[in-house]
Amino acid sequence: QVQLVESGGGLVQAGGSLRLSCAASGSISGINTMAWFRQAPGKQRELVATITRDTNTNYVESVKGRFTISRDNAKNTVYLQMNSLKPEDTGVYYCRYLRNGLWGSWGQGTQVTVSS
Repeated sequence: QVQLVESGGGLVQAGGSLRLSCAASGSISGINTMAWFRQAPGKQRELVATITRDTNTNYVESVKGRFTISRDNAKNTVYLQMNSLKPEDTGVYYCRYLRNGLWGSWGQGTQVTVSS
């Protein structure tokens, strides 16, 4: 099973940017869908963005135009570029993969805090 480790979170002011990274322990080139989720305080985890092997992307409405998901199969890494951050983007961000119809396990996540 591929293990994923998220990094790049931190504290940023509203309007700022962060770039999250998700490093995989093995090859992701054969994995069709990679995704970023987030969990805000007191809320359920939500799917934020997905990217397929063909680099087709999808985003939750609230981040469209501000976040960009990308993948580098040579580095076995998935990224989430987050611009124009808002306080409501605060939460723990998780990377996950979908393979053969099954989601991989959750990692430890990376904390993003946006101050107003």
